Amino acid sequence: MISANNVTYRVGKKALFEEVNIKFTEGNCYGLIGANGAGKSTFLKILSGALETTNGDIAITPGQRLSVLEQDHFKYDEFPVMDTVIMGNQRLYDVMKEKEAIYAKEDFTDEDGIRASELEGEFAEMDGWDAETNAAMLLNGLGIPTELHYSTMADLNGNEKVKVLLAKALFGNPDILLLDEPTNHLDLDAIEWLEEFLINFENTVIVVSHDRYFLNKVCTHTADIDYGKIQLYAGNYDFWYESSQLLIKQMKEANKKKEEKIKELQEFISRFSANASKSKQATSRKKALEKIELDEIKPSSRKYPYIDFRPEREIGNEVLMVEGLSKTINGEKVIDNISFMLNRDDKVAFVGGNELAKTTLFKILAGEMEPDEGTFKWGVTTSQAYFPKDNTAEFDNDYTITDWLMGYSPVKDVTYVRGFLGRMLFPGEDGVKKVKVLSGGEKVRCLLSKMMISGANCLIFDEPTNHLDMESITALNNGVIKFNGVVLFSCHDHQFVQTSANRIIEFMPDGTIADKMTTYDEYLAADEAARKRAVVADVPSDDEEA
Repeated sequence: MISANNVTYRVGKKALFEEVNIKFTEGNCYGLIGANGAGKSTFLKILSGALETTNGDIAITPGQRLSVLEQDHFKYDEFPVMDTVIMGNQRLYDVMKEKEAIYAKEDFTDEDGIRASELEGEFAEMDGWDAETNAAMLLNGLGIPTELHYSTMADLNGNEKVKVLLAKALFGNPDILLLDEPTNHLDLDAIEWLEEFLINFENTVIVVSHDRYFLNKVCTHTADIDYGKIQLYAGNYDFWYESSQLLIKQMKEANKKKEEKIKELQEFISRFSANASKSKQATSRKKALEKIELDEIKPSSRKYPYIDFRPEREIGNEVLMVEGLSKTINGEKVIDNISFMLNRDDKVAFVGGNELAKTTLFKILAGEMEPDEGTFKWGVTTSQAYFPKDNTAEFDNDYTITDWLMGYSPVKDVTYVRGFLGRMLFPGEDGVKKVKVLSGGEKVRCLLSKMMISGANCLIFDEPTNHLDMESITALNNGVIKFNGVVLFSCHDHQFVQTSANRIIEFMPDGTIADKMTTYDEYLAADEAARKRAVVADVPSDDEEA
């Protein structure tokens, strides 16, 4: 068990948390939710001991081991992948290395033998003989192939490093597991594997995530951060949302009845306070009036942006024709002879583990990269807006937010532009902020403003939910659902894909595609059924065994 006891944490004069008391118990998975800036990641750091509280303390059951998903993707570059994962249990790793050093000695002494014996006993108690097998199972489950298990971390790409660090956090059955955005940069297969792992995990989990489907699937409880307090709810994210909305509704209804009673008493007092025969009753009602207290209903600190993509022109029947596209990057053919045609009502989710293939296709269709072979043609009635996965180049300048968006606006009017920024939660004074100093979430909201102001009827999104809080993801999800145009997108948010897409194009590992007119859940169900059939087909019959 891990608990916060009267925890207060201040940044300067501002109290981010004020006298928080909460217990996280064994066998439960807690989703830690709250608006951007509410302090979710900060609270995880306080629980882990990475940050000191201003007041109060964190208590952990003696002898329990706490594990944290680390965010520094370069910290272990000099180490092999396998070693990095086993470092998840630092004591086990230290024992392994000390054993190796002793056995490597040329002048092995009696003292070395005694020490080695002690280490062997401790090693066996920590299940050390199965350490590499257990680490390999985690790596394989998250999609790191066996041939990379003994590579150096520096040889891995960014997404692979994220998976290794996640395997490190999960390794060795920790008693308390703290996960900050564990699904970021994971492909859908890895997310599904992680969901099953956490569902079957028997110890304590506290997780921060903007993936609503993920939270609904793995969480037994929801811890909501709002106004410097943390309120605990039994149930997953959807249960929290329904409960919180119901609570507000009940408080409003109770207040309405109280307001009616107050009005009734006030009318009686005003009518009869001067009447001698009714004065006692008026005085009695006045005392009753003074006792009535309205419940204070604070509006949530959460703020939802207003995302509304309105195409300036209705799209025609000819949208996009792709024929024989191929592209090789650094000697690897990431797109191999793909062809497809878009219809005017298509909202297409591009899925599969080949992340580079999706990004490459989107760059080609957005005109930012040339194919090696093949052609593509947008219809004459179409106009495109593109959301890149890597937006670094977009904001590498000295423009203010207002000037930056003005450069993309068809209407060169400050008031017009600030209207779009206001919808995306940038108040007037934020318009003078430099774009280069914006946070990841703020940059994403700027890019969404740019897409809205363009009036395009074909939208291309490459992982748009990265860096967004739950409220912004919900707003974007609703905006895409309402959009009367064509959408091409990749996204790791299950609920976003399921509710937005009516067509799935899967990129295979070899750069080819499989095109299916289906919803995402139907696609997953068919894919799972195909895997089961393949497993059955691989099992030899009795005659074959004989």
